[in-house]
Amino acid sequence: MKARIKWVDGIMFVGEAPSGHSVVMDGSVAVGGRDMGIRPMEMLLLGMGGCSSIDVIGMLKKGRADLVHCTVEIEATRADEIPKVFTNIHVHYIVSGSNLKPAAVQRAIELSAEKYCSASVMLGKTATITHDFEIIEL
Repeated sequence: MKARIKWVDGIMFVGEAPSGHSVVMDGSVAVGGRDMGIRPMEMLLLGMGGCSSIDVIGMLKKGRADLVHCTVEIEATRADEIPKVFTNIHVHYIVSGSNLKPAAVQRAIELSAEKYCSASVMLGKTATITHDFEIIEL
């Protein structure tokens, strides 16, 4: 896999993924940016949330769950000193549908976190990652 990051100006960059998609990254005004794009560390959390969501949705659908919506909310804490790695990450899944089984949702989340989501496994090397979920019956 090859990615490319092009410097635009200041601390703004355009990241180009192997899939051909691009994203703008920038810093806040306080650190010399223009606040024109997502922060790189924010992107790490979004990547983890997306990776895990793909796993969880896929497993639930494979189990024939009547899943309609899945939202993941992530809260993270970073170290105070450099490198300011993530130290704690909490992932809250909100799934909705009909007759969703809590045990199946829990198992899908665990499998994603421990085995299938590469981003979660990597971030788990420096951060304590916790999970919970809620089911909204439709």
